[in-house]
Amino acid sequence: MSDLVAIVYPSEVKAEEVRQKILKLQGEYLITISDAVIAVKTEDSVKLNQLVNTTMTGAASGSFWGLLLGMVFLNPLLGVALGAGAGALSGALTDFGIRDQFMKDLASKVKSGDAVLFLLIKSMTSDKVLNAIKDAGGIVLTTSLDEKKEQHLRDTLAAATQAKAA
Repeated sequence: MSDLVAIVYPSEVKAEEVRQKILKLQGEYLITISDAVIAVKTEDSVKLNQLVNTTMTGAASGSFWGLLLGMVFLNPLLGVALGAGAGALSGALTDFGIRDQFMKDLASKVKSGDAVLFLLIKSMTSDKVLNAIKDAGGIVLTTSLDEKKEQHLRDTLAAATQAKAA
């Protein structure tokens, strides 16, 4: 079962820095994530910065299959165009990992300019991951961790935030 963690950072740059650290740790097999999304709150909306752009992936995949199908019917350009359009549409409607509406609802509760890093974690070596990201600070917005693990995460990030302020 995966665990959801949402951490608030004062800027999108800081959240992206932590996401890049998490992706580096994934390369070192210290954490396995299913999804890592940054939600940025503006005055009137919430912008999601997804790890994978499903619209572009769908368009590229659709173009390829459209080209193959178009070659069968001797009209590859029409096939590419139709395939790209259909692929982009299906990609835009696809939502995997953490639900977009859930992230937007949760991120709308933070102050304007803040960024929320949403992580869907399959597994992790907690102590090593926390040591790698604790310097960035942050405030835990919500988690699906058990109470003991959540409190440890909150305490670790709060200590780093307080150390920066001092």
